[in-house]
Amino acid sequence: MSAIYAWLRRHPTLVDSVLAAVLALTTLSQMVRNPWPQVPVTALFVVAVAIRRRAPASAFAMTVVAGLWQLATTVPSGADLAVLVMLYTVAAYRPRRLSVPALAICVIGVGVGAAVWFPPPNQRLITGLLVGLFFGGICVLVWVLGDSMRYRRGYYAALEDRAARLEAERDAQAKIAAAAERARIARELHDVIAHHVSVMVVQADGAGYALRSDPATAEAALKAISGTGRQALTEMRRLLGVLRTAGDQPGLAPMPGLSELRELLDQARSAGLAVTYTLKGTPRELPDGAELAAYRVVQESLTNTRKHAGLAASAAVTLRYEPDGLTVEVTDDGMAASSGEPAGHGLAGMRERIEMYGGTVQAGPLPGGGFRVLAKLPCDGAAGDPAGPGGQSQDPAGLSAMPSGGWREGFA
Repeated sequence: MSAIYAWLRRHPTLVDSVLAAVLALTTLSQMVRNPWPQVPVTALFVVAVAIRRRAPASAFAMTVVAGLWQLATTVPSGADLAVLVMLYTVAAYRPRRLSVPALAICVIGVGVGAAVWFPPPNQRLITGLLVGLFFGGICVLVWVLGDSMRYRRGYYAALEDRAARLEAERDAQAKIAAAAERARIARELHDVIAHHVSVMVVQADGAGYALRSDPATAEAALKAISGTGRQALTEMRRLLGVLRTAGDQPGLAPMPGLSELRELLDQARSAGLAVTYTLKGTPRELPDGAELAAYRVVQESLTNTRKHAGLAASAAVTLRYEPDGLTVEVTDDGMAASSGEPAGHGLAGMRERIEMYGGTVQAGPLPGGGFRVLAKLPCDGAAGDPAGPGGQSQDPAGLSAMPSGGWREGFA
């Protein structure tokens, strides 16, 4: 049934033509008895009904002409039903500024027709009044039905438009969420891969130089490459775990934080980069995301130092706990990147991570040479217990017990 209804909606002119043919058949006997003016008047009514939905205003004008012709010849026609059909059509498909005048024309036409066909005096006057009121009321009822149909059609169109806009908005939100997730995964991949691969490249270069002159050093470098590669694979498996289907349950490692700084600085030192570490202030717990952001700042800064600062460069990492937050500073004394060098994703990802927690990142060359990255993370002082047992400061990276060779501890 719905298919038939849909087909009828796609062919409105055909449906209206059938209605016009039925209207013509109802006046066939009148046209045979009185061809003039029944044939031309009925033809106007029939054509108007056939094109009523293609041109409602023009079709209504044709019915007005046919009605005036009837009043002029004082010959009633059974095709007058077309007037009601056209009044409904104008009310249903055209705004009120057109349908209300059409209603007024029909009501006036009914009054004039009643006066012409039921002239006074005597009982014909009362009959004419009753006929005029009856058909005038029918005209008003038909107009109300058409106007309500126009309102319902507009209401349904507004609902469809709203549904389409909501669907488009939902699709846009899904695309934004997907783009944000891709950016997050890209940041993680860049941080992990760039760091580990840079370590492996430095170790491989060192192993190549020492392969003949110092086999023991070359062997140690190869072991370091192997260990770094395994760590990179572990990080890759953890990151790719978020892309698995819901049914997969891969074993995921915890997100790195400040407690893993020891391993990170050990890797940098084993790759030949001299790194010093300074902790100032009283360490305290931070949200996991903030710790990850601080860890990535140190990791990306050391990676950039290995890539751009030169072989003889050294780096200094400083964590400074302040009342209003944590400051992470990483400096090196190597060659600063030239202004013409294309920007990578590291600094952009660093800024995005820190800004997610209301922080700021400043990165640029130092006046006397070298490069500095300064990140500030605001945090609530009540986020955690600032002191350990007995009121002693706690080093989140566990670096206070590290050997002094190549490291510096500076506690405030």
